Amino acid sequence: MYKLIKRDGMAKRGEFHTVHGTIQTPVFMNVGTCAAIKGGVSTEDLQGLKTQVELSNTYHLHVRTGDKVIKQLGGLHKFMVWDKPILTDSGGFQVFSLSGLRKIKEEGVYFNSHIDGRKIFMGPEESMQIQSNLASTIAMAFDECPPHPATREYMQNSVDRTTRWLERCKKEMARLNSLEDTINKNQMLFGINQGGTYEDIRIEHAKRISELNLDGYALGGLAVGESHSEMYRIIEETVPYLPLEKPTYLMGVGTPANILEAVDRGVDFFDCVYPTRNGRHGHAYTNQGKLNLMNARFELDTRPIEEGCNCPACQKYSRAYIRHLLKAKEMLGLRLIVMHNLYFYNTMMEEIREAIEQGRYKEYKKAKLDGFEANGDN
Repeated sequence: MYKLIKRDGMAKRGEFHTVHGTIQTPVFMNVGTCAAIKGGVSTEDLQGLKTQVELSNTYHLHVRTGDKVIKQLGGLHKFMVWDKPILTDSGGFQVFSLSGLRKIKEEGVYFNSHIDGRKIFMGPEESMQIQSNLASTIAMAFDECPPHPATREYMQNSVDRTTRWLERCKKEMARLNSLEDTINKNQMLFGINQGGTYEDIRIEHAKRISELNLDGYALGGLAVGESHSEMYRIIEETVPYLPLEKPTYLMGVGTPANILEAVDRGVDFFDCVYPTRNGRHGHAYTNQGKLNLMNARFELDTRPIEEGCNCPACQKYSRAYIRHLLKAKEMLGLRLIVMHNLYFYNTMMEEIREAIEQGRYKEYKKAKLDGFEANGDN
């Protein structure tokens, strides 16, 4: 259940109550696609990095190790040793990203596994069954993420099918939650709004899926090639047609600046691989912009990644040492930067929540964005 605590303009400060604990929003969900954060970060580490929600992927866990195996082991929470909420992505994005390996039909999608080439079928019912086996807190509806750009005709047909799939997802989840051997009988369902950059298709779709009274709603199919200004325009146009009293989730976005702008437009759930992926390439996020710690200028720099940061990396280690680890291709270097980046993102979300509560979000956003500009794009 979602409780809206405060609004500052369009920005929302809320609480989302789940069977695995209460999520304070706006929230950034930390991505562990295969039930682990890339960069050697454990769930025990996440507890100290202010992580509220971990996100894993239905498709990847289905093809390896297998959702049925994970169910036998007690579900994803027990498997990962994580006691807070988990959101599972439906596999729909893989329909998009594995475009050379799939065929979309009304009943669902026929894949070839990216691991061993075997044929896989996934439709709305299969996605719900896999996510029920994983026993995540929040399951995402199975959708198609259309390519960008796409013709209006393709987009409309795709969105109509996504709506029909969503109705099937809702029905199947209700059935699964009623079964005796289901691990999490309180699993929640988020629907996904699609429509590319056609705002009229987006708005009409938002209206239609809002009628289904789901636990939350996501904006999908953004950050797939359109400009930032286009993405912000679509968020602005669409969010007012999604229920205010439900979580609003912008999937796969994004940079700290993207998050600040989207919060200002009514979004309060986020996820992105940037803090982990960029961390593994030696890039650290700070309040003065992004640092490339591979750079020679850090060779003798005894300061932490960011002065005043309380993450495990900044509490003990210097930029010079972390640069040495990266140059020596030591795993510890990647681990330290990934932990710092996740802590940075999660701390920024704390600051965002506080700024909304205090009615000063616009001022906070401006100051934060001005700081990022000091070292270039963030």
